[in-house]
Amino acid sequence: MSRPLTVIIPTFNEADNIRAAIASVNWADEIIVVDSYSTDQTVEIAQELGAKVLQRPYLGPADQKNWAIPKASHEWVLLLDADERIRLTLRQEIQELLASEAEIPYDAFQIKRRNFFMGKKIRFSGWRGDRVIRLIRRDVCRYNDKQVHEEIMTEGIRLAALEHKMNHFTFKDLDHFLDKMRRYATWSAQDHAKRTKRVSWYHLWIKPVFRFFKHFFFQLGILDGKVGFIISVIMAWGVFLRYVKLQELRSKEDQSGF
Repeated sequence: MSRPLTVIIPTFNEADNIRAAIASVNWADEIIVVDSYSTDQTVEIAQELGAKVLQRPYLGPADQKNWAIPKASHEWVLLLDADERIRLTLRQEIQELLASEAEIPYDAFQIKRRNFFMGKKIRFSGWRGDRVIRLIRRDVCRYNDKQVHEEIMTEGIRLAALEHKMNHFTFKDLDHFLDKMRRYATWSAQDHAKRTKRVSWYHLWIKPVFRFFKHFFFQLGILDGKVGFIISVIMAWGVFLRYVKLQELRSKEDQSGF
């Protein structure tokens, strides 16, 4: 018995990535691209490669995926970002799992990621041991409502991990990394609004400095060399920017009288 698989790929202007992403999962029974009205050739490329394309406005990563999951035709769903690639060893592991005669005693599986940045494989810098829940049962699993680093909710779910890794080409270049950190800072400010009563020097100074030390020293970014230093600085800047954005949000609320 071979259980069919649906792959879901959220996109917005991913013409540079979508062909390789789909190629890495072209063995799946169904591929759904959930597009946020791309203005490049993402949709045309996806359709050319046989993917089903659904379009809707983008409200956040968790919202987009939770909307898409019930659209899958099959019980087992693999969620893939456009900058990720399923390697041959992982493909074989997934296919063997779904072809098993025995009942699969789990609802979701974590997948490890090999991260690449600026043409280099990142071994440390806080990205070591990176894993995400991506292979799920359609009718059981949903994401939490976080805007940044959304995750499958695991309460009451039977969770396991796959052995092999997928590749994750995190950022096209430095500008892409900085742009993404700016967007994440805005979303992260929303996530932290309820838990942060007042933005202080602790948030604007101590937390960013600690984040740098965490990535570069505690998580051994120093062993990734100059690229590890760059990652650590930008991650610290992202924390600083989060609280600047939150301060700005609070100021606008005060001015509006809410």
